[in-house]
Amino acid sequence: MYRYRRGIRFLSYIASKRTNNTTWDPTVSLDLNHPSLVLLEKCKTRDHFKQILCQIMRSRKLIGKTFPMSRLIYFSAVSHPDNLDLAITLFNHFTPNPNLFIYNTLISAFSSLKKFESFYLYNVLLSSGECPDKQTLLYLLQAVNFISQVKQIHCQAIVTGLFSFGYLQNTLIKVYLENGLVRLAHQVFEKMPSPDIVSFNIMIDGYAKKGCGLEAMRLSHEMMGLGLEPDEFTILGLLVSCGQLGNVKFGKAVHGWMERRKPVISSNLILGNALLDMYVKCQKVELALRTFGALKEKDVVSWNMLVAGCAKVGELEQARLFFDQMPCRDIVSWNSLITGYACRGDFAMVKELIIDMVMENVIPDTVTMISFVSAATESGALDQGRWAHGWVIRMQIKLDAFLGSALIDMYCKCGSIERALRVFKEINKKDVTVWTTMITGLAFHGYGSKALELFSDMQEDVSPDDVTFVSVLSACSHSGLVDQGIKVFSSMTDYGIEPGAEHYGCLVDLLARSGRLFEAKDIIDQMPMKPSQSIWGAILNACQVQGDVELAEIASRELLNLDPEEEGGYTLLSNIYAASGRWSNSKKIREAMESRGVKKTAGCSSVVVDGVVHNFISADKCHPGWVDISSILNCLKNEMKARGRFSLSTGGMLIVVCFFNLPLR
Repeated sequence: MYRYRRGIRFLSYIASKRTNNTTWDPTVSLDLNHPSLVLLEKCKTRDHFKQILCQIMRSRKLIGKTFPMSRLIYFSAVSHPDNLDLAITLFNHFTPNPNLFIYNTLISAFSSLKKFESFYLYNVLLSSGECPDKQTLLYLLQAVNFISQVKQIHCQAIVTGLFSFGYLQNTLIKVYLENGLVRLAHQVFEKMPSPDIVSFNIMIDGYAKKGCGLEAMRLSHEMMGLGLEPDEFTILGLLVSCGQLGNVKFGKAVHGWMERRKPVISSNLILGNALLDMYVKCQKVELALRTFGALKEKDVVSWNMLVAGCAKVGELEQARLFFDQMPCRDIVSWNSLITGYACRGDFAMVKELIIDMVMENVIPDTVTMISFVSAATESGALDQGRWAHGWVIRMQIKLDAFLGSALIDMYCKCGSIERALRVFKEINKKDVTVWTTMITGLAFHGYGSKALELFSDMQEDVSPDDVTFVSVLSACSHSGLVDQGIKVFSSMTDYGIEPGAEHYGCLVDLLARSGRLFEAKDIIDQMPMKPSQSIWGAILNACQVQGDVELAEIASRELLNLDPEEEGGYTLLSNIYAASGRWSNSKKIREAMESRGVKKTAGCSSVVVDGVVHNFISADKCHPGWVDISSILNCLKNEMKARGRFSLSTGGMLIVVCFFNLPLR
């Protein structure tokens, strides 16, 4: 740590003694007419600066004088910050009477390099009897590392009477917003007697970045009510807010404002891209296309927004067309298209794009690999998931929390809980998402006790969130751990989490699965919110197992009130009536389904061969290999009949097995 004292600096004292016969003319000095100071203004390198400094010391006419020292310190600390060590030496030993300008110069230099030193030097300034000005506090705001420092500077501004300066107030608002203290920023803004357009823009931009789009729009109305004309920065903040809220109506109004002032902003690429981004986020692809076509200048960001927008709404062919037309592509371009195909579950296309990407010397990043793994997850094929994981290893992509969670989720959904646990152990820094994903996978596979054990280990590292509790309660429900599930549900408030509809749904399902239907019904009656479809569905499923017709009728009625088109409620109630021998009631339910046009969704089976997913729906003959499948099936049936064993029914999974194990004719 450097020591800054107001005591006698020995060397500067000697220098001043030796130069008593030299009269310093401040007029000449301020005009920078002294040859050494003129030479200093032309200096470019550290070696030249040292030579000039030696010349000044030998002449003994400038050293120790406040103004020339201020020029030397400014040059070495601000103009050429690589010489900051020399500035510190000059200040400590050759500046007996530093003024406010010198203090501000060093505080400014330290604000970006040695932030703690800025506050230490500020204390020295106060101890010396100097009074800070607005520049001092502005430089200190650039050096803050903690919110407490911002608040202290705020207090200093009030105590010293500097708070009335608008620029200082605007900077305080900006720093508060950047640190997430929206309420304090709003308080400073409200206390401004006459906020200008800059103040409003800082607030609108801050609200937009923090996701407070409605507040940004409200503030824009207030600004225009005061007679302040929006400028380009205002419009930028409003476009971001409209995109966040999906408010295309207000976005069109902002667009209209831009069109009326077209000569001013027509060449502003940033605003043009912001407008394009707004329409993309509002999923108005047609308007985005028109905006893109109207842009006089386009950069890679413009193209990327268009590709991402088309991919987001499922227009992948259009997205690919624009992708192929791009004059230049970057990693974002590839990721936008790859993510679109990954959301569709088209693993083959994602694989092809990544290979093309590497061939064009674009190195995949974490986002690319997450999309790759997600595509494998959608397909449900373990071999594809392992292939994607192999790419992660070969490309030496760091296994962070996001990618690790994606891999764990993929392995769990593809049926390999062992590999999921292996990936989980390899992640060094596990966040709440990683823990929750692993617990969810264990719950899905019926390892309730292991999920509870992991939940206990998790609490030593991070605090669970509401999603974690849903996963743990689901694990208890699937494994029949009733008492443990009730205990977990009761402990939620200890973590400051109020149970939501999903948590109550898990608790109801837990009790219903264990046959405690009346307790489950009591929970529903005591819920602070309206029961959802999943809750009544859980009751109806349990009623089918328990044969409780009376409660099933109540659950079915509530379920159909929520969604009359849901076929599950009809089917389950019909089956319950049939199981209890009430065939007439079962028939009425089937007739009600037909009269309302409700149809049961056909079941679907799938199998992956050579990276291609083949789906088989009951009674569906649309598969390209259906003729060959039928032929092979008939051969097998005839052979089995000849041997007098058993018969096969069409549509069984054996058809699929035959199709993928025997050569096609």
